Amino acid sequence: MIRSFPMPQAFVSPDRIRSLFTEAMSQMYRAEVPQYGTLIELVADVNAGCLENDPNLRDRLAQAGELERIDVERHGAIRLGTADELFTIRRLFAVMGMQPVGYYDLSVAGVPVHSTSFRPIDEAALNVNPFRVFTSLLRLELIEDEGLRGEAEAILAKRRIYTPRAVTLIERHEQNGGLTDAEATEFVAEALETFRWHGEATVSADTYKRLHDAHRLIADVVSFKGPHINHLTPRTLDIDAVQARMPERGITPKAVIEGPPRRHCDILLRQTSFKALEETIAFSDDDGAIQGTHTARFGEIEQRGVALTAKGRELYDQLLASVRGEVQVGAGGAKAGAYDDELAARFKALPDSWGELRNEGLAFFRYAATPAGIAAAAGSRLSSDPEALIAKGYLAFTPIVYEDFLPVSAAGIFQSNLGTDQQQNYATHSNRDAFEAALGATVQDELALYAERQAASLDSALAALGLAGLPLKTVA
Repeated sequence: MIRSFPMPQAFVSPDRIRSLFTEAMSQMYRAEVPQYGTLIELVADVNAGCLENDPNLRDRLAQAGELERIDVERHGAIRLGTADELFTIRRLFAVMGMQPVGYYDLSVAGVPVHSTSFRPIDEAALNVNPFRVFTSLLRLELIEDEGLRGEAEAILAKRRIYTPRAVTLIERHEQNGGLTDAEATEFVAEALETFRWHGEATVSADTYKRLHDAHRLIADVVSFKGPHINHLTPRTLDIDAVQARMPERGITPKAVIEGPPRRHCDILLRQTSFKALEETIAFSDDDGAIQGTHTARFGEIEQRGVALTAKGRELYDQLLASVRGEVQVGAGGAKAGAYDDELAARFKALPDSWGELRNEGLAFFRYAATPAGIAAAAGSRLSSDPEALIAKGYLAFTPIVYEDFLPVSAAGIFQSNLGTDQQQNYATHSNRDAFEAALGATVQDELALYAERQAASLDSALAALGLAGLPLKTVA
């Protein structure tokens, strides 16, 4: 007798799970923070206007495969309290095809955390949905009061921020190599619970005050059942327009846009936000009879530009530090104007054309063979010098979008929405080894990832021109 066995069910792609989770997260946050929905509508209006008024921008985004991702693009941020929480979040994001990229020490800017970004790294996956989550781990060692530090450790040790079912599905993904459609749907629902807002504090009003007095972010991490998502960020094509129009929608923006100034050729990342909400919470005293308020969750907008090389980042960091060292960033409009003007003046030292940025090795670019180049290659062998191919119009280059974050900008957003723009440094230094030990993995080098994408695009373009395997002149 021939026995038949059921065929195994196909696994859902990590890209699909990530897209389902992004949509579910966005819907949840829109319900929790109505101003986020208003922000999404404003960004959509501004983006539509940009694409209508700038056909060249539309064409460039389309050629780079970025046009379709603009409307779905989001990044979020969470703050974790323990090494175990960080270890498990890495496994949770792996189900969605997201890996830890970059190490960010925010303690140097007065924020007692260090962080990484979980995101997809494959170009095709990024173009499907480039969802990123800036994930921070509280540095309890920076709490000076030993008694309070021990109390915070004990509070965090008791909580469980993942549902048992979410952990089971993570383990199933690791054992089987994927999740079925039904499992993926269930995973998204269970994982979402980790990021949900809870208006009930797990500490007393007195404990909350002592944590808050040590640092507002410490109170935010330690006092609640889980690491509620504290913002979701859509990508805009004109952040200055969004900043100017937020008051028209009843939204008050922060004083300055973090990151580089407005430029013809966008670089790295610019960010702004609206002030964090003051939300009512119930403390654990007498079954929640005592109420207070907590400020943590806000709305943020970002504009992304080209990824800079190590040489470009060094120049960027020098220019930004020179401005921040001389012009104080405060909440007043006059100070914000002075800062913006000085920022624009200093950044004239960084070239503002794609050609100069590429020629000077300051930014990463994607290469592609042009129709003219492919036609020419069909008739004769072309020069193997990429510069000559570019000059003849046979090889084109477009900027590679920056997919990561900037520590000074992240700290600026955090400080502004914690109620202060003060840049008080902790007397400490980076501790990447401790972060990676807690993570259970090494964070990936974002510059190496961009370099690999640039090199792969050049190899593919040259192969299309019949030049595969030939010795080539180095391209910046």
